[in-house]
Amino acid sequence: ACICEKNKRVTNCRLESGVCRCDSIGSPGVSVNCQTLTSKCLLMKAEMISSKSGRREKPKDAFEDTDGLYDPECENTGVFKAKQCNGTTCWCVNTAGVRRTDKHDADLKCSQLVRTMWIIIEMKHAESKAPLNAESLKTFFKDTISKRYMLDRRYIANVLYEKPYITIDLKQNSSEKSFGDVDIADVAYYFEKDVKGDSVFHNNQLRVNVDNEMLSFEKTAVYYVDEIPPEFSMKSLTPGLIAVIVVVIIAIVAAIVVLVLTRRRKGKYVKAEVKEMNEMNRGLNA
Repeated sequence: ACICEKNKRVTNCRLESGVCRCDSIGSPGVSVNCQTLTSKCLLMKAEMISSKSGRREKPKDAFEDTDGLYDPECENTGVFKAKQCNGTTCWCVNTAGVRRTDKHDADLKCSQLVRTMWIIIEMKHAESKAPLNAESLKTFFKDTISKRYMLDRRYIANVLYEKPYITIDLKQNSSEKSFGDVDIADVAYYFEKDVKGDSVFHNNQLRVNVDNEMLSFEKTAVYYVDEIPPEFSMKSLTPGLIAVIVVVIIAIVAAIVVLVLTRRRKGKYVKAEVKEMNEMNRGLNA
């Protein structure tokens, strides 16, 4: 009866009081309003279902983020449950659904869903024919994010251009977010999918056209800052970082050993000199 322009991962679309509503794939009994963005949790849920059934559309340069994509547990409102599990392994997530603790067994307690108040999107663009204008970039991305993803402009904190990197800051803490405002986590998810060529919108791909030049991107990274710091232990450190720490510790220990040995040798020399001087004095006195 209707097409969900802002979410292609839906089924059973129908008009209700003039509004197109559809059932979210993978979430029985949960319908979405096609006039606004669908929550990231429901989108991830639908993507996992599509992936399992082989229907997922993969962009040419797709890469796997093994810690980013999982089959999430969603509240009836569409937000992430604070505790997520994969079999007997569980972890706590923030409002963006990103893991913020080490992985534990099923007894793990997640007391609250911690708010992601700052999302940093960093993109590296391919070589352009002409130098890009920083103000034109800022205008394009602010207009696109506010119109395409319906995010209030006050939540777009900054758009910074440092060739070839474009950095977009989205900030929205719990006290600022008003009822009905789209969440910056949902916006970032939609935007990242758009930039990587796997748009959630129905037949509506994002075209990044700045000063009459189409831009393509070689790399996109998304960083999250929560209202409460994450709770990672040494177990979560990468092997490379652990190796660096071990090397530094070994170097410090080696320096201490050399210093101690040098002082001992110096002490022996001083004692020997004193002994010789005493013997010479006794000889002269005799």
